[in-house]
Amino acid sequence: MAAKQPFLHCKKFTLPRRSFSSQIPISCSSTNSQQSLSSDSFLVEKILWALKRGQSINTHLFYQLNPSTYTQVLSQCRNDLHTGQKFIDSVALNYPNFKHSSLSLSGAVHVLVSSKRISDAQSLILRMIRRSGASRIEIVDSLLGTYEKCGSNLYVFDLFVRTYVQARKFREAVEAFRLLNLRNIDVSINACNSLLGGLGRIGWVDLAREVFDEMITRRTDLNAYTLNIMVNVFCKDGKIERAKGFLIEMEERGIFADIVTYNTLINAYSREGNIEKGFEMMRLMRDKNLEPSLLTYNSIVNGLCKNGHYARAKGVLNEMVQNGLCPDTTTYNSLLVECCRKDNVVEAEAIFNEMLSHGATPDLISYSSVIGYFSRIGDLDRMIGYYKDMQSNGLIPDKIVYTILIGGFSRHGAIAEAMNVRDEMVTRGCQLDVVTYNTLLNGLCKEHMLCEADALFNEMVERGVFPDFCTYTTLINGYCKKGDMDRALNLFESMLQRNLNPDVVTYNTLIDGFCRVGEMGRAINLRDDMISKKINPNYITYGTLMNGFCNGGYLSDAFKLWNEMVDKGIEPNIVICNSLVKGYCRNGELDKGFEFLSKMKSRGVHPDCVTYNTLIHGFMKEENVDLAFDLVNRMEKENLVPDSVTYNVILDQFCKLGRMQEADMMYRKMIKGGISPDRSTFTSLINGFVSQENLKEAFRFHDEMLKRGFVPDDKF
Repeated sequence: MAAKQPFLHCKKFTLPRRSFSSQIPISCSSTNSQQSLSSDSFLVEKILWALKRGQSINTHLFYQLNPSTYTQVLSQCRNDLHTGQKFIDSVALNYPNFKHSSLSLSGAVHVLVSSKRISDAQSLILRMIRRSGASRIEIVDSLLGTYEKCGSNLYVFDLFVRTYVQARKFREAVEAFRLLNLRNIDVSINACNSLLGGLGRIGWVDLAREVFDEMITRRTDLNAYTLNIMVNVFCKDGKIERAKGFLIEMEERGIFADIVTYNTLINAYSREGNIEKGFEMMRLMRDKNLEPSLLTYNSIVNGLCKNGHYARAKGVLNEMVQNGLCPDTTTYNSLLVECCRKDNVVEAEAIFNEMLSHGATPDLISYSSVIGYFSRIGDLDRMIGYYKDMQSNGLIPDKIVYTILIGGFSRHGAIAEAMNVRDEMVTRGCQLDVVTYNTLLNGLCKEHMLCEADALFNEMVERGVFPDFCTYTTLINGYCKKGDMDRALNLFESMLQRNLNPDVVTYNTLIDGFCRVGEMGRAINLRDDMISKKINPNYITYGTLMNGFCNGGYLSDAFKLWNEMVDKGIEPNIVICNSLVKGYCRNGELDKGFEFLSKMKSRGVHPDCVTYNTLIHGFMKEENVDLAFDLVNRMEKENLVPDSVTYNVILDQFCKLGRMQEADMMYRKMIKGGISPDRSTFTSLINGFVSQENLKEAFRFHDEMLKRGFVPDDKF
């Protein structure tokens, strides 16, 4: 026989004599015939006789039970809860497949609640509400029909509503609440608050307000919990002013806001960036003799940081300390996240150290913020340093930290280290998700390790991690960069088959791939396909296509796209304009390229170093040195500093023409201007002097190159 379960202590309810309106008649025995009634009564008596004498019940008696006789036994035990529990436990143990009805389960629930076995009672309620075909009306009426027969108390109905809420069956919970109201049963204010809180958590604001309105028509025992739940509901829905109006309503009922109420409002104002309103609420708190708590200040600090008011947030931190409050990890995390977001590493590390000195323990958020910053800028040593510090402090890295580490290594070409982190994740039992896989795939594709990327993709699928839009776009980009357009298109088709809709980024990636291999027809077809799918080409689409046409020498087609782009209201940028300048130069139309500078400026696009370097290179190739130098002067007048590319273009052409004195002059001017020569500079000079059979100067520049740390290659 099952042992009696430990019970929960709950408020003792007195059994009221109430008039319930029930829609179905309840009968504890069959009315088909007098013979059946007699048989059922005899079975009930035999079971009760055995239970009360502590004897085991014959198995065949269990198999004669039906929901009606089960309920009759419990009804007979209303004043003997010990026997009723023994019966429930015996049936559960010896006849686990007994087919209950809502009525028999209700009887058992009443006995268990009266016996303070709340957990067991709730398990049976869950069974009731999950039974196929059992309606809320049937369940409610079954509970009511067995209420007095089994000697229960009103806590059953509280538990009934709470169970729906805990099972996240909120709509059904509201229906049950309303059915109980119709039958003159008022659940406790705690059960009502539980229902309101559940509705608020999932954002069903209107339904929560309906339930609240129904509550206030029947009861006067609303409390501060009710008020705070409803204020939170309104704030989560962004209706802060409505929440303040609700406070006035509740004050008229004699229920006043407390510190929780004000903290909720302050947090809501801070989240939406209305910091001044948050401060106003804080002042109002003090006017009502409510001192701001740590939670109050944390909401303000977080709101200030998220809205870019870091200095003011630091001021609030100082105010907290002056008022005797110790900032905690949450306080410092808000400041730390903002410092890292603004790339202020000095301040971030100062905050981290202050946090430690004030006894606030850094958590995963603290470490992931700092690790993320160093991951982003490529300082991998310091990234690993903080990671090891985190581990030494007993913190176990989670999926987010591991993904940040993988991202740092992958972005900066340390793929082997990224894969090692992935192996550590697996060893620790931390499952890789689609974001982690995508981060690794992106790193592999950037390093042109497409075989490894394919293997990782297959592993991802085998482990039940579904590739998303980003997964496919990353792989497509990798194969496009490699020039394997067949594989890229296969991935695109697979993406469509999985009902993952490509966007403008995916199309731009494929278009760029076809432009790179010179298949402009297929690139244009993709542009047309995206338009047919209501995906509008953007400036990147047009820039990529124009660059492709310019590289192929099809300037007229490039300018057709220019006109189409401008007609659609898409303004050209410097990258697009530079592609067209390059197209003119490759076609030998330098004059038109030079004239295009004016057209660029008329569209509000100012030439940059790339623009001028392209034209300078073109004019130097045509030996038009005067115009090339004129362009250098124009650059300087427009506050564009000639860079190593500018000098190398001019210097290289002088070397090819054998004008080594002028080449040497450009080299000296380059050094004087603070521009460091690169390998290309020395290659041009050495080859130029060698072609002039001036080996002395060639070796002089060779030695200079070695001093600057450049190793000769096969271009010499």
